[in-house]
Amino acid sequence: MTVEIALERARVHYGPVEALHGVGVPVPAARLTVLLGRNGAGRTTVLRALAGTVPLTSGRVVWGGADVTRVPAHTRARRGLAFVPDSRAVFGSLTVTENLELAAPGPLPGALPYPALAPLRSRTAATLSGGEQQMLAVSRALLSEARVLLLDEPTQGMSPAMAARTYALLREAVHGAGRTVLVAEQRLAEPLREAATVVYELLRGTVAFAGEPREALGRASPADPSPADRAG
Repeated sequence: MTVEIALERARVHYGPVEALHGVGVPVPAARLTVLLGRNGAGRTTVLRALAGTVPLTSGRVVWGGADVTRVPAHTRARRGLAFVPDSRAVFGSLTVTENLELAAPGPLPGALPYPALAPLRSRTAATLSGGEQQMLAVSRALLSEARVLLLDEPTQGMSPAMAARTYALLREAVHGAGRTVLVAEQRLAEPLREAATVVYELLRGTVAFAGEPREALGRASPADPSPADRAG
């Protein structure tokens, strides 16, 4: 498989604490990849490193065969990378419509990714519930022209029905639009098992497992991170 974007021998520090210890995560092009791990394992740091929002201490980020380690986050975004953090990155003072218009390259489609957002178009993002803000953040990424989508626990705060909708949308982004999708989650939900090509599992800032979803089934859950590892 062709690799779209990858971390190579990546080390990341938060002050004196090393969150990633020489991690390598190649993400195949036009596929859905899952990054598993408990809080503090390094999942979020991997996404931030790929997106350019956290610097590497050593190692590199390679995208499309080019070293982009020193390319700033806003430039990576302009080149086609969308990052949806777990903090629900939306503009709170803007309406739902205005948030989406900032991301979409042209007029908004009549049908939004989440029909539940339609009656909320005139609401400011700050007045939405956590799950609604998460739907808005994911919608912004899906409506953009980004070819690489990085999503950190995208279903956090959503109802089961909306979570299922989210996984269906991500699957369509891959199989219908040929996008590259990397999803960080604490567990391998059934829709992800069915849609993913590769699964990585992080443990204390290292890759403890890399393989197919069926190989990940039945593996023992990683141990809880020590206090020193919680920066990841």
